[in-house]
Amino acid sequence: MTSWLDTPTHREWLGRGLSDVLGFALGSIRPEGGFHHLDGDGVPLPGRSPQLFLTARVAYTAAAGVRHGIPGSGELLDHAMDSLAGLHADPVHGGWLSEPGAETRKMTYDHVHVGLAASAALGVGHPSAAALLEQVVEVVDTHLWDPASGTLLESFAPDWSDSEDYRGANANMHGLEAFLAMGTATGDAVWHERGLAIAERLIDGSARSQGWLLPEHYSAGWEVLPEYNRDDPNHPFRPYGATFGHSLEWARFLLQLDDSPLVASPAWLVESAEALARRALDGGWALDGRPGLVYTVDWEGRPVADVRLHWPVCEGIQLCATLVRRTGDPHWEAWYRRLWDHAARWFVDERGTWRNELDEQMREAGTIWPGRPDVYHCGGALAGPLEA
Repeated sequence: MTSWLDTPTHREWLGRGLSDVLGFALGSIRPEGGFHHLDGDGVPLPGRSPQLFLTARVAYTAAAGVRHGIPGSGELLDHAMDSLAGLHADPVHGGWLSEPGAETRKMTYDHVHVGLAASAALGVGHPSAAALLEQVVEVVDTHLWDPASGTLLESFAPDWSDSEDYRGANANMHGLEAFLAMGTATGDAVWHERGLAIAERLIDGSARSQGWLLPEHYSAGWEVLPEYNRDDPNHPFRPYGATFGHSLEWARFLLQLDDSPLVASPAWLVESAEALARRALDGGWALDGRPGLVYTVDWEGRPVADVRLHWPVCEGIQLCATLVRRTGDPHWEAWYRRLWDHAARWFVDERGTWRNELDEQMREAGTIWPGRPDVYHCGGALAGPLEA
């Protein structure tokens, strides 16, 4: 059976889709810096400020557009990089402002996305990328990395005091993603070594011990907090329970780490990636009788938040493309096709842009993420298979 990944018409469709989502993102440019949150019609949502992690994600996705020759992606990348150097930068204490003009904490989650953006921009030759990446390295080494635990700290006051008494899998997962990109961009093995340390604690340790349902929340001493946010199941960053979408992201990053020439790859990386993928897809699909993946499940694997978000589907697409290339297993080809069929039926609209969230009737909703603020996941679902 010929893989869709090798089918010219499918690859052309992916390229058109990437052009569509980047064209939609062009409408989010704020002349004063950063990016608007757009609604489904491409109109800026009122009362929404630019967010550091979203600006960095636009830079990352735009760099993919530059690699693939998508017109408009260079303008997006330039604006994002200018915004990271200007609007979002903290000239007093260093690092970046998660929400410019607001008294918000400095989030590791946001800062590692700047590392991802700088690395991607460096890969396509952006002139300001090297300087930005140097800043990220300084911030990580000075404030974010905890050598004692081999993980990242969570958040700080604007002046880098008051480290939060919480550790999160989400920030560390995106830290692994950023460190993979930073190591590849610089050739410095320390970044992949740190990424392996993160993965060893959270995946080979915590996820394995929980039957491949990864605990997301921990104390400062890395004790699991299984009941954290039980009363807030729709939290956009720290929901109660296990998140299948994150399992799929982790699995993809584990395979990237296994491919790294900069670090010795233990056998558990590939084993864990496939175990996470099977638990999330084979064991998590249509748990409540509706197609797709629920947002979160409890520790018995039962649905908690049954809203459908686009990003777990996008992460599954990227992962399955990687697994098809790595293994040739028709099981992953079948899942790759099934996920794209699902995305095309429910998430991709008639203009090629993506609905972010669906309610219980599978209609566009905005409980967790109003509007369509982010092209990072859908951009990855389109660009990732082209590069697999």
